[in-house]
Amino acid sequence: MSTQNSKIKFLGHASFQLTTPEDHTILIDPWFTGNPALPEGYTLPEKIDLILITHGHRDHLDSKIIELIRTHSPKVIANPIVRLFLQDQGVPEHVFEQMNAGGTVSILHTKVTMTNAFHFAQVYQPDGKIGYTHAANGFIIWMSDDVSVYYSGDTSVFSDMALLGEIYEPDVAILPIGDRYTMGPLEAAFAIRLLKVKHVIPCHYGTMPTLTGTPQRLKELTQDQERLQIHALKSGDELDLAILQPHR
Repeated sequence: MSTQNSKIKFLGHASFQLTTPEDHTILIDPWFTGNPALPEGYTLPEKIDLILITHGHRDHLDSKIIELIRTHSPKVIANPIVRLFLQDQGVPEHVFEQMNAGGTVSILHTKVTMTNAFHFAQVYQPDGKIGYTHAANGFIIWMSDDVSVYYSGDTSVFSDMALLGEIYEPDVAILPIGDRYTMGPLEAAFAIRLLKVKHVIPCHYGTMPTLTGTPQRLKELTQDQERLQIHALKSGDELDLAILQPHR
């Protein structure tokens, strides 16, 4: 039974922790080992129920992910190539909720849809070699309090974001704005218009000097969007999604 509102905590760079109304913990693209933007003093939740992984780059797939899965026993959703890598490293098949782009699964009183993203990716293996090349993906996550979150993952802007907005009507979009490796503020501003979303959390910026996009520039480029709120969370900040109610 739902006892609270959904919450989103920013863990730095592009890592997030979602808490559902049933107090389930969902990690998105966990990066804890060597993440310079990780909140000071952050410790992993005692209970991790689900991990969502968009692709295999080191800043989205923690180098100690296997240990994390073994010690916390979450369910895991990843695209088939990342899933194959994790299984080859000894993660049992039963840990995964298998799916692919366009599909939806119901789990932990939530629904998770895997979406397309446009980003070239690979996995850095424990022996130092690079392999498991794949396309990245995004996710739509619906919680039981009727809140939907679009986590685009690392991506360029693409016209089918308009279709994602029309089909899934996300309440919140988490979008990269750092530029160079993903969208910058200019492209993210167009993504916001395509999605027709009113709450946006920018990420994947400022962690390193090459990621030059800023939330301020995104705000400047979206001044024409009525009722739009850009939530520029600092690492460790948590957003209670009860704020959505007056704006939906």
